Amino acid sequence: MGKTRIAAVDVGNDSLKGIFGKMEYELNIPNVIARDIEDRPVIGIEELDSKDPLEGIHVKVHSPALKENNVIYRVGELATKSDNATELDPGSSKSEEDQTLVLLFTSLALDAVREENAKVFTRNQNVIDANYTLGTGLPLREVKEGKDAGYRSQLLGSVHQVEFLVTPKYQGLKVNLKFDEIKVYPEGFAAFINLVMDNDLNIINRDLIDKRVLIQDIGGLSTDIAVIKNRTVDDDRAQGFNLGVSEALEQIREEIRVKYGVELDSRRDVVDIITKKHDRNHIMVKGSRTSVHDITDRILFDLAKKQYRLLRNVWQKNSQTEICYFVGGGSVVLKDYLKTLNNSLDGYNIDFFEDEKESIWMMANAYYKLISDYVRKNNKPEDKGKKPVESK
Repeated sequence: MGKTRIAAVDVGNDSLKGIFGKMEYELNIPNVIARDIEDRPVIGIEELDSKDPLEGIHVKVHSPALKENNVIYRVGELATKSDNATELDPGSSKSEEDQTLVLLFTSLALDAVREENAKVFTRNQNVIDANYTLGTGLPLREVKEGKDAGYRSQLLGSVHQVEFLVTPKYQGLKVNLKFDEIKVYPEGFAAFINLVMDNDLNIINRDLIDKRVLIQDIGGLSTDIAVIKNRTVDDDRAQGFNLGVSEALEQIREEIRVKYGVELDSRRDVVDIITKKHDRNHIMVKGSRTSVHDITDRILFDLAKKQYRLLRNVWQKNSQTEICYFVGGGSVVLKDYLKTLNNSLDGYNIDFFEDEKESIWMMANAYYKLISDYVRKNNKPEDKGKKPVESK
């Protein structure tokens, strides 16, 4: 077996977040793909290699795990500019969508082709053979339905190939991906790990470790509410719901299009309008700064009411809960609305992460902690021939 490299990947409904190696490389790619042709037209093809690869991801993906194999895609930023761009739909299962795998494989290939990894993986001309030990996760609902086992098994034991087509710097390179091990964690449990433990799984939040806690993870397509007691997730009481922010973002996007004639490329553009530091809830209409507060407030407040109802129902069934943490990209979007509702209604003890990056990257960070601990305990040397870090 060749050298294996740690990867912790959260394929979120808004974007993929990945942490690789000794945390020396991070990736954030919008979860948008679009089918494409092999020779996509590029203006200034001679300047292609001076551009950022992440802005021009153009790949052909081969894997026995895919329902539609050997398909060419634009991925991430490049896909958002396509008329046929697809984002995951409400009600879909992350574990059963080709889009999840396309994003996952592409992120690993983008790590494998980096010059810094030339000594880690074997390269024969334009083909790189890359082995990974992967930590990832699925929504609580899918894990409770047993879909994690099938998801893991379709990835293990096969070779998955990503070929870079018209991609800056990497054009013509192929990456063969194999997994030495894959751990699939329930997202609610991962959030708890991230709250209470550091990268070596030492407890950093003793006040929280023995409390009864709810963790409401609001994603794009779903919401998980993990019930934590005795330092573990109570599987019987934890619940997953098909309610996320994607539908609301699509509604905002459509109303802006109808009212102002402004076409926003993707849900990511809507999130930027809602969360940006300056001129929040404003767009440019024919060069004029225009408020869309009336649209965003109405739609997001309505969604916040539904999320608050979920919290209330779960809290009532777990009356000795001491605090609920809101995490995930959806909680960043809904934070102000949820706080307003809570102050005027039940006044639960709730908390958010003021550091938006921490909330959005929480799952990827947790997967990294868990898979690193697995590697340490199994004494699997990681990339660059380094010995695993000893637990303190």
